[in-house]
Amino acid sequence: MSNKKPDFEQAMNAAMLWCNSWEEGNMSDEVLADRVAELLQTKIGARGFFVISLSGNCPLMDRLPEPLVFQLREAGEIVVDLTVKNLAMSAAMAITHKSNQEKDLQENSERITSRCIDLLRLLDPHKVKKHLEILLDAIKGVGEGVKFLERWNYNHEQKIAIAESINTVPEK
Repeated sequence: MSNKKPDFEQAMNAAMLWCNSWEEGNMSDEVLADRVAELLQTKIGARGFFVISLSGNCPLMDRLPEPLVFQLREAGEIVVDLTVKNLAMSAAMAITHKSNQEKDLQENSERITSRCIDLLRLLDPHKVKKHLEILLDAIKGVGEGVKFLERWNYNHEQKIAIAESINTVPEK
């Protein structure tokens, strides 16, 4: 990437290119981590990376290389916040897809949930705990996370699924 900050589409395209190159063995773990670090400098760049790495077919999030884990930790709050929100959205959407009998979409949402849980277990535990507690409070109708839940208009069953996914993060 250049010094210019990528927009969302550029970040997604770069993440897809890098994930594919890494998967094909054409990019080392260290180079991939350095490239991803560039995207993690902005929320838009990080969002683009996570759209591809969490929901795509790239196995990157299923076997995270240590240099990438280091960069994700270094990015701090932005990665924790986005991962917690992706956890909530995927857990809630799995319920929607299940009720609509959309098995493939349900399985994809469940895979994203699992990837988010695995990633959260690797990030700074204090930051993770803080963001998970914000979301749990929001499910109870209090705190700064309420707007996030209201924005997506999650129903009771979806909120239960979100809470259940949150409660599995500390387990190992």
